Amino acid sequence: MSSEPVSTSNYRGWVVTLAGLGINLVLGTLYAWGVMGKALVVQWKWSKADAGLPFAVSTAAFAVMMIFAGRAQDKLGPRRVALVGGVLFGLGLAVSSFAKTPLTMALTFGVLGGIGLGLGYSATTPSAIKWFPPARKGLITGLVVAGVGLAAVYVGPLTQLLLATTSIEKTFLILGIGATVIICLLSLLLNNPPADFKPTSTVPVAGAKPVALARREYDWADMLKTPQFYLLWSIYVLAAAAGLMLISNVAIIAKEQAAWEAGFYAVMTLAAFNTLGRVVSGFVSDRIGRTQTMVFAFVLQAINMFIFAHYNSPLLMIFGTAFTGLCYGTIFTLMPAATADFYGVKNLGVNYGFVFTGFGIAGVLGSRYGGMIRDLFGSYSIAYKICAAMLLVAAALAFSTRAPAKDNTQPSA
Repeated sequence: MSSEPVSTSNYRGWVVTLAGLGINLVLGTLYAWGVMGKALVVQWKWSKADAGLPFAVSTAAFAVMMIFAGRAQDKLGPRRVALVGGVLFGLGLAVSSFAKTPLTMALTFGVLGGIGLGLGYSATTPSAIKWFPPARKGLITGLVVAGVGLAAVYVGPLTQLLLATTSIEKTFLILGIGATVIICLLSLLLNNPPADFKPTSTVPVAGAKPVALARREYDWADMLKTPQFYLLWSIYVLAAAAGLMLISNVAIIAKEQAAWEAGFYAVMTLAAFNTLGRVVSGFVSDRIGRTQTMVFAFVLQAINMFIFAHYNSPLLMIFGTAFTGLCYGTIFTLMPAATADFYGVKNLGVNYGFVFTGFGIAGVLGSRYGGMIRDLFGSYSIAYKICAAMLLVAAALAFSTRAPAKDNTQPSA
């Protein structure tokens, strides 16, 4: 069935989409911690554990806040939530310039910055996809979330430049002020469509598979009663933890396994392909389905993990990390899009917030078990096999996941 066209839908929808992408580009300043943490170890003589504390707290606060931020976005609209998020995120960075201990920085960068990050991130994707028909839901989601992945390409060098020309304190201050100004300005461009808005239909693509649609708009309580939520959550934990194991250790792996001192280029490659994976998976999933795309990506990534121990040259390491980034990036497009397909877009903010808590668990697991296994066995080989097994389980779960049936409790056949 074709929806009634609205002349302004494409223009306004693309403005919101590009604003969301821009906000996520700035929120990706979180990735500056890799550089900042190293500077704290070298210049302030912090231990590696102390230097990792603010980032860990920020990730946890981000994941938890997504639930409350998503609900606020659904009730108050994306503009106000993103505006508050931009102020808190930038403030968290800026006041970190006055923090001198791991604990105080865990409160400034970690808690305050993490809360702001959750508020800002929660407002971008739901507001964008509401302006477009279901056939474009994956692509639009991929474009918006690509900002966070792409941020890793520029934030590291920018932070390194600031640290080389000024102090740690002033670097935090500059990043904080810049983030506040840019996010607040872009947040003014965000808004949900009117209640009676119907997006312009798009011409069907030959061979495309119809996108699964929620039969009604679920609130979070009803969503938690469906088995599909727990399947999506488990898939998120398994797939994200497997990717984060390699991502959090890639510079060390490049040095130890490929005798490559310039592991920074592996990080850059991974970030670039992470971004590409977010966009490509959205485009593909609009045509073959969300869970089918998950199965395809996870199986390919599992194969990559099984043979990763044999990437013993810089060229092979580039290939392996690029492939990892490409498959890992799919998660951040497919999960919000699948949540919207299964449970509707009216309460997408809070609903995806609950699904996103799986990433918080994955962040703790993925960033720790790789290094622990390396210390215990002397190499990452066993960690690669564990990652591959996790990805195959995630693929099996995705293969068995279907949209909620009409009774809203059992998966459809």
